[in-house]
Amino acid sequence: MAPPKPTGSGVGHFIATTMSRMHVWLYRISGGRIGGRMFNAPIVLLTTTGHKSGQQRTTPLLYLDVGDSTYAIVGSFAGADKPPAWAVNLLKTPRAEIQIGANVIKVNAAVASAQRKGELWPKLVALYPDYQVYQDRTTRDIPVFLLSSAS
Repeated sequence: MAPPKPTGSGVGHFIATTMSRMHVWLYRISGGRIGGRMFNAPIVLLTTTGHKSGQQRTTPLLYLDVGDSTYAIVGSFAGADKPPAWAVNLLKTPRAEIQIGANVIKVNAAVASAQRKGELWPKLVALYPDYQVYQDRTTRDIPVFLLSSAS
């Protein structure tokens, strides 16, 4: 079964894409000193391989350090009924790269089990309360991805 296709068109999408690209640029040139936090939460740059294009795509995301060189990210897409493109990309190609500050790390991604998501969800909602708003907004079970160092 193919993963759901992400949405993306219109003025809102253009503005969000432009802002995201600027955020990535500022983060990279400053080693995370600019754009390294948002909503009082840490930001990671996630680079995935486009599932159709094969091109590298980078997205700034909130993250939670869960220890043992593993980081949790949430595929919320603001509660949309379809997943974000980066999540679809990770489902197709789970090898990715993250940048935290000036550190670039190769990672393997996996969707957290229901039990693991249950353990992490309160911490993720404490990090960014709108995650619960987004989950309540959609019938889709918003996935939590675990990014583990590929060393």
